[in-house]
Amino acid sequence: MTVMAARIVHLSIDRNWRHVYDFVHRPENMPQWASGLASGLRQDGEDWLGDGGPIGTIRIRFAPQNAFGVIDHTVTLADGTVVENALRVVPNGDGTEIMFTLLRQPGTDDAAFEADAAHIRKDLQSLKAILETR
Repeated sequence: MTVMAARIVHLSIDRNWRHVYDFVHRPENMPQWASGLASGLRQDGEDWLGDGGPIGTIRIRFAPQNAFGVIDHTVTLADGTVVENALRVVPNGDGTEIMFTLLRQPGTDDAAFEADAAHIRKDLQSLKAILETR
């Protein structure tokens, strides 16, 4: 396999990074801000299951809770495709920088890659709005 093109989509949040991590690392909170999971997640052992819409049921496995702000997760699509997602919450002064590393999947054209990045940016903006108004 070749190295995939990558883009880091990030956003500053005016909340302490530990507060942001405490909210974001909980899969049950993801439907509040991750629009692709708006229908919710349900736990299935160590994994979480979600409705991927037209792509069917998705299986997600999250990194264990940790002191480093790592919320990496592996998504397995209904067709067996596995997508590795790196999500980080890091201190930025008194606030937080949240960063999602978007990897360009094989067969993804420029327009779809840009749309994926825009979708992630929108989700991070939703997260920011939730956390900065609490």
